[in-house]
Amino acid sequence: MLGNEHPPMRWLRDPARDGAGRLPLSYRIKRRFFRFLTKIWFREINIVDDENLPPEGGVLFITWHPSGLIDSMLMVATLPGELTTVAKHTLFRLPVLSHMLRASGVVPIERPQDSADKDASRARNKATLGGLANRLGEGGRVLIFPEGVTHADSEVKRVRSGAARMLLAARRKAAAEGMAEPQLVPIGLHYSESQTFRERAAVVIERAMHLPPIPSFVEHESEQEDLDRQWVDEVTEAIEVELRRANLSTTSWLERTMIWKGRSLAYAEKQRLAGGSLVKPSYAESVLGARRLRAGWEYMAKEEPQRTQQLADDCESHFAELTRRGMTPYDIDARPEKINLFGYCKALTIWLWALVWMFGLVTWGAIAGNYVPYKCNGLLSRLMKKRNIDSSVLGSIKVLSAVVFFPLWWMLASAFMTWSLLDATSPVNALLLSHWLLESITRLPSVLVFTVFLLWWPISARIHLKLYARLVRGWRDVKRWNIWKDEETDWSSLVERQRELAARLVETGSGLVLPGDEDWVDPPTGMDDSSVVKLRSA
Repeated sequence: MLGNEHPPMRWLRDPARDGAGRLPLSYRIKRRFFRFLTKIWFREINIVDDENLPPEGGVLFITWHPSGLIDSMLMVATLPGELTTVAKHTLFRLPVLSHMLRASGVVPIERPQDSADKDASRARNKATLGGLANRLGEGGRVLIFPEGVTHADSEVKRVRSGAARMLLAARRKAAAEGMAEPQLVPIGLHYSESQTFRERAAVVIERAMHLPPIPSFVEHESEQEDLDRQWVDEVTEAIEVELRRANLSTTSWLERTMIWKGRSLAYAEKQRLAGGSLVKPSYAESVLGARRLRAGWEYMAKEEPQRTQQLADDCESHFAELTRRGMTPYDIDARPEKINLFGYCKALTIWLWALVWMFGLVTWGAIAGNYVPYKCNGLLSRLMKKRNIDSSVLGSIKVLSAVVFFPLWWMLASAFMTWSLLDATSPVNALLLSHWLLESITRLPSVLVFTVFLLWWPISARIHLKLYARLVRGWRDVKRWNIWKDEETDWSSLVERQRELAARLVETGSGLVLPGDEDWVDPPTGMDDSSVVKLRSA
């Protein structure tokens, strides 16, 4: 049975660097800043299966690109070692963003279709990939998004060949210099809501891909090019399959939503069968549950298509009815057998208690230090939406504008507060001087006062977010009790239908060997989970 509190998230340790000491100070500062930002943006971050990280040699990390700048920030924050990130060169056309990316060690990659001189573009691109390959061959770590574009689709886009070409050159360099062979490691990147503030994220480190041996050198250049191209094409195809598997790629958001809601039903049914209480799982556990359901679903769709389609139709009809009623599957599973006034009053009291704390010094400090840049950020997002900016880019715009707006406002607000407390022309200063106990504040060093306020604004925001999270959870519980008290709802029918669907899902999965089972074996590189799902022997 799961507990009410999940263990705190830990950042991964950096690998040993053969006596080179710690990572460069500039990189550590950048990573700490990214960790600060991502901890604000996400209310929960899970890092899973870090034991899959290769113990030696260079590592080329690959993942899909569903949320723009947030993706690369989260990767730098969570993956150990000094990471060089590859980004499309069009991002470097924006003045502020360009300086930030270059300062962060991001390397621009150029696509020929984005340039008027395609031959020159290919030459620059080849030189860039060559430099990154050298870094990999020497034991460095590189992150690339092989799709070459950020998007908000539920399915992985067509993978480009840059990652495979880079790895080929890196493995040749490592072999020539007698170094450990660079590895290709897919990353599963999962968001509960990629464009929504204070949602959940999971970074799943997959096992290194098993790839064919690199082509041997031959005498004829044209033959060599053909051999290299065949290897690159084969590896690129395998990368696309691995990204689909690692990121639970589906053909539509409807299908992805069905999988996640079906996972919720199966989880609740297993908790009931085990006699445990219904506790919301961590996001990493939810991702594993969705992976299991996706693998089993795709397997059964091939083996018993009629039965699987009927179950899908029944689930879709049930979920549609819940949506129409403003409910979720959890509302049905968590409903207590007895609805009494005590339970409702308890939920209301918890919410009111959180609300009272929201009006303390912390919240007023958070409002003063963050309300103006927050509204500016929202105004910019609305302007971008009016220009029909793709939703996958909006996340990047929100983060970028926050990086500019918030520190700027913190400095202005700190300067204003320093003037208000210490300057003789300020009415606040005059008020402080009127009382002997407060007079000492006016003699504080201005640098100290400015620094204290500059630190207080972001710290108060972090504390406020925790209070706000409790307030939101409390309000959700109050609304849930209001739903549960509705006597016009045929609860017995809803509960019976949902448990019947959950039992069918669990029954289907219990007869299969699925991801997470003790006897599960990950599929070979280039094959999806459903290809190795098998019936469990009696």
